Amino acid sequence: MAGKLTDWARTIKRDAHAVYLAARDPRTPWYAKALALCVAGYALSPIDLIPDFIPILGYLDDVILLPLGIWAVVKLIPPGIMAEHRAAATLAAERPISRTAALIIALIWAASTALTAWLGYRYFAA
Repeated sequence: MAGKLTDWARTIKRDAHAVYLAARDPRTPWYAKALALCVAGYALSPIDLIPDFIPILGYLDDVILLPLGIWAVVKLIPPGIMAEHRAAATLAAERPISRTAALIIALIWAASTALTAWLGYRYFAA
């Protein structure tokens, strides 16, 4: 069961990236692009149908509505275009990840936060 859920999550992740790529393709119909924009807007919006602070139900809408939205967008995109962008999304997922770069970015964020806190302390403490 856990293996099926993991495969399903990977498929959704790949299709979400493929939908992003297809939405930027000029061959994709405008209505598919509009629905992709709505699904992305809902996914990134802090306002949900059911607020996330409600136990279990808060995340249930995200688990159901987002995959359904991605599925609907995939159905609106012509199969040839979608297959092309699925292949590109699969290749992008196989690229190596630089842990050194991630560490450097985390250190830059930490230094920026520390500098902001120090400057704020000096400004408000004086």
